[in-house]
Amino acid sequence: MTPERIKKLLAEGEGLTVEFKKCIDELNNSVWQTVCSFSNRYGGHLILGVTDDGKMLGVNRHAASDMKKNFVNMLNNPQKISPPLLLTLEDVEIDGKLLLYAYVPVSSQVQLCSGRLFDRSGDADIDITAATDLAADIYGRKSVAYSEREIFPYATENELRTELIERARKMAIGLNRDHPWKNMTDMELLRSAGLYDEDWRTGKKGFNLAAILLFGRDDVIRSCAPGYETDALVRRENTDRYDDRLIVGTNLIDAYDLLTEFIAKHTMDRFFLVDNIRVSVRSWIAREIVSNLLVHREYSKGFLAKIIIERNRLYAENWCRTNRHGRIDPNDFTPEPKNPIIARFFVNIGRADKLGSGVRNLYKYAKIYSGSTPELIEGDIFKTIVPLAGIGAVGSIDSIGDIGSSTDVSNVSDVQPFSGLEMVETTRKQLENNQKTTRKQPENSQRVLSVIADNPKSSRRELAEKLGLPITRVRSQLDILKKKGVIRRIGPDKGGYWEISEK
Repeated sequence: MTPERIKKLLAEGEGLTVEFKKCIDELNNSVWQTVCSFSNRYGGHLILGVTDDGKMLGVNRHAASDMKKNFVNMLNNPQKISPPLLLTLEDVEIDGKLLLYAYVPVSSQVQLCSGRLFDRSGDADIDITAATDLAADIYGRKSVAYSEREIFPYATENELRTELIERARKMAIGLNRDHPWKNMTDMELLRSAGLYDEDWRTGKKGFNLAAILLFGRDDVIRSCAPGYETDALVRRENTDRYDDRLIVGTNLIDAYDLLTEFIAKHTMDRFFLVDNIRVSVRSWIAREIVSNLLVHREYSKGFLAKIIIERNRLYAENWCRTNRHGRIDPNDFTPEPKNPIIARFFVNIGRADKLGSGVRNLYKYAKIYSGSTPELIEGDIFKTIVPLAGIGAVGSIDSIGDIGSSTDVSNVSDVQPFSGLEMVETTRKQLENNQKTTRKQPENSQRVLSVIADNPKSSRRELAEKLGLPITRVRSQLDILKKKGVIRRIGPDKGGYWEISEK
């Protein structure tokens, strides 16, 4: 969120989708009521450090950190907000004052605050718990708006793959050792994630479509979502048909792996320094494209989602329950979740970032990768186009060689597009200047743990390839984690697996 956009919201004043809170030193209970009512209605902008009439007082800088932590913790406390929400407050500096801002998206589920039901009316949060007709309206509106919430009452745990549930649990713990799923049973985890639902109009209860898509057997998925498939194609030589093809119709967790691996197989990799860590930018681009395709598509339509890799671009499209039409501008973009349950689940297991960051990341990394700006076009069909011209172009590896580029992109606005020999000479110099620095940087253990949680059978060499790091540095990081008791290796490097400590 930019200061300019905040100023515009302040000038427009409070309303159905805008709320100001004074909250100088701490959060008050009305914050949670607003989050609840925004979630139940149309979503909205929450700005802290501002009076009701739009006057900026600012948040106490010494209290800001605790306020942000409390915001996250309470949204994951079922005694306060149920079901849990994954939102964060971000800092916005305006005229020397610190404001805290959060965009609260509309939820696909009915949200409760301290066991009470709130709705938004004008600029007020209204407790409608006892108003049965108004409450029924909310339940009805949400049950028809989100296909992921369709309930399949005859689906049981036998139709789900329990090993995938355990895998997801380990992935979440790999990112957060104290994750709430850690000590939950499988059924408690599914309920907590909103995958076991109840329709209060009809009385139906059971696993919803989101649960089937995430954990269902392939035959169950085909029965419940017959239109769900993703067609991945390579069209470089044979543009009328294809050079390679992969059709994916399995659960979303495995589908993510298959599709990102397909992109990795057919596009050139380049490594850059991001936050002083050498990473594969191509992998980040693939991550954002695939997660967007799986999380935000409309599964009730029989539209075949596609990923097409051509000579000069990577193109993806899927059917979308659109909230706007036209090109997305990352500087003036309000994220709207198409499948909030699936989106929240992907965030928990590290397959996606917080709402809205994926779009900004894609613009950021595509510019680094190829020196070009991607296009995201929203309509009934959502289209993502990432140019592969320049450094990422097919065939450019012959002219550039396999030197691997290392460029500091911690400030993306400073990264300029390069092409041809200019890129070759620049990357050679940068590599020479950065190799010594790179060796001295501490490894991000969370990245290693995330890969292990995703695939406990990963060998050291596979971890090195996945992370884009020398195998010696991976061994060093693994030794540190083992000494700390975070992980241990069961069996040999080939054929064994990693175990993440439950402590």
